[in-house]
Amino acid sequence: MDDLAYRAGAVLMRGFDVRGATGFRAVMDAISPDVLTYGERSSPRTEVSSGVYTSTDYPKDQHILLHNENSYTTHWPLRVVFACDQPPGSGGRTPLADSRKILARLSPATVAKFEERGILYLRNYQPGISLSWQVSFQTELKEEAESYCAASDIATEWVDDAHLRTSQVRPAIRCHPVTGERSWFNHGMFFHISSLPEDIREGLLALMPEKDLPYNTYYGDGSAIEADTMTELRAAYDAETVGFDWERGDVLLIENMLTAHGREPFDGERRILVSMSDPIGQGA
Repeated sequence: MDDLAYRAGAVLMRGFDVRGATGFRAVMDAISPDVLTYGERSSPRTEVSSGVYTSTDYPKDQHILLHNENSYTTHWPLRVVFACDQPPGSGGRTPLADSRKILARLSPATVAKFEERGILYLRNYQPGISLSWQVSFQTELKEEAESYCAASDIATEWVDDAHLRTSQVRPAIRCHPVTGERSWFNHGMFFHISSLPEDIREGLLALMPEKDLPYNTYYGDGSAIEADTMTELRAAYDAETVGFDWERGDVLLIENMLTAHGREPFDGERRILVSMSDPIGQGA
């Protein structure tokens, strides 16, 4: 299966009738001896059992944009695996896009800019507005959050006692450690202010300065990513996006450094479990 996963970027396994967190964890143990916990969080999830989580707990009427899991960190999973415990009434697909092909669609000038500068991720953890720093870093102690950030090349600033601002610069392009292929591996579009629905974007900017937004991205030197560049990125993602309808018992294995994933809005009840494995670090 490894060769197929490397070639295709993702593999859908159907007809094995995988049920619940216990059945899914058994699948994960067969796939990898190194199943991960979800750290440096950017979205709310519920841990169902050891190493098994609900997919992002996000309103069902909203899109989750395509992204590569934890690409903004210094350590990320090589594989992200989903299991369908309850398919939705309609919608709710998990769209996929080959990150190698996304990169190939970008102009040489755009690629050169991102290769030279990287991407700056700016995050603000504010009560009632964004994911709290306690949830993101899985601690109630400021000292532990600061220690994690220092070890992970994340700059920190306490704006006030409850408001933490962080910034980190990461590459936009990485090479897969097994195949050696270059891919567009980042959250540059996902976290960019222009990716928010217009009403939410305008509402946030009416309440706070840009530097206080929950998330935003820039070139690594702090300069703004041009609007036409963001348009180019979206067109590349859209051109490579494919999808499928979930069936109960499906298992979807994604090569995280080769394929981006997201979520479409849905109706009815939908329960997709997720697990991550095979950690790799900054040197990749």
